[in-house]
Amino acid sequence: MGDALLCVRGLKVGFPTVDGVVKASNAVDLTIQAGETLALLGETGSGKTVLGMAILRLLQPNTRIEGEILYRGRDLLSLPQEEMQKIRGREIAVVLQNSGTSLNPVLRVGDQIAEAITLHRGLKGAEAEAAAVELLERVRIADPARMAREYPHRFSGGMRERALIALALACSPSFLIADEPTRGLDAVTKHEILALFSEINRGRSVLFITHDIEAAATLATRVAVMYAGEIVEIGPVDAVLSSPAHPYTRGLLESLPARGMRPIPGSAPSLIAPPSGCRFFPRCPCSVGRCETEHPGLVPVGPGHCARCMLYD
Repeated sequence: MGDALLCVRGLKVGFPTVDGVVKASNAVDLTIQAGETLALLGETGSGKTVLGMAILRLLQPNTRIEGEILYRGRDLLSLPQEEMQKIRGREIAVVLQNSGTSLNPVLRVGDQIAEAITLHRGLKGAEAEAAAVELLERVRIADPARMAREYPHRFSGGMRERALIALALACSPSFLIADEPTRGLDAVTKHEILALFSEINRGRSVLFITHDIEAAATLATRVAVMYAGEIVEIGPVDAVLSSPAHPYTRGLLESLPARGMRPIPGSAPSLIAPPSGCRFFPRCPCSVGRCETEHPGLVPVGPGHCARCMLYD
């Protein structure tokens, strides 16, 4: 495995509200190596998208952020906005979730891609337009020259997802954040998008945010599982998905139709006032007394495999 491209250290993200601070991320530590795909897996509301947007520094201005996000050794959280704008899109790009709203409905798709090419690569006019058509062809959109002149509403859901991927690839970024790219797609289209990601991810580092376990198993080399703003398990994708160490990960897998479709009882805790001990304690079938009061750390459970659980402490 290559050198670390991105290191997240002690990341805490809080959103002030009238009821208190929503603790969306709690001391997250994460490393992504050059050329690897890391899947960030968890239920809706677990903090996955918040982590991705924190890396890009696209959270609302009043967000409280602590910790470090080191990209090629530079702390993104301390960079001037002008420097961050040079990195965002050119070196770190994002495929936003919800393709139906992520594209501007009043601009032609090709123009939106050409704008990014002009901004970051300096190509203008016909050159930028031609480059946009090439990108649409690369993501396997049929008749790309014609479709580049169409508006987003003329694209199917799968085609819009491909257009967003083309937009993210406009500047050949080293690091790609893909936020739920298969969400809402039918099975056939989902498999086509996953095949496309497998192709474009070669040689590129990817943070693949998803709640789709099948997608994570298909694309990732490692997987990190998030629950209530914390990483509760991380390791090689085969080890985590075949021999999960954390009770929450096991619960996620057992909720799949192929594994019995047994849902995890209860619901995720409030992130304004989370449990003082283990955040999964109120729902955990393996809990012991100390889980209610002691907060577990990530401990090794196998080669490159860690879990945040008292069972291994």
